[in-house]
Amino acid sequence: MNDEYPSVEKRGGPGMTEIRIVGHLDDRWSSWFDGMTITLEENGDTLLTGPVVDQAALYGLLRKVRDVGLPLRSVVCGSPTK
Repeated sequence: MNDEYPSVEKRGGPGMTEIRIVGHLDDRWSSWFDGMTITLEENGDTLLTGPVVDQAALYGLLRKVRDVGLPLRSVVCGSPTK
């Protein structure tokens, strides 16, 4: 496997992920998005942040963003949480 993109196991666990969507969601959506932290930004975007254990979980979150009907602005997968 390519070491440029190591697996979750090689990285030491789930990493922090930021999903930015256009439009504001309120806090009641937190449970819908598997406990991700919801931050409303002044520019009108919503930032969802939290650990994502694997690619399947990330796709599940992205599917929920689609289901809400808000446009996806960006996805940033970061380093493992410690």
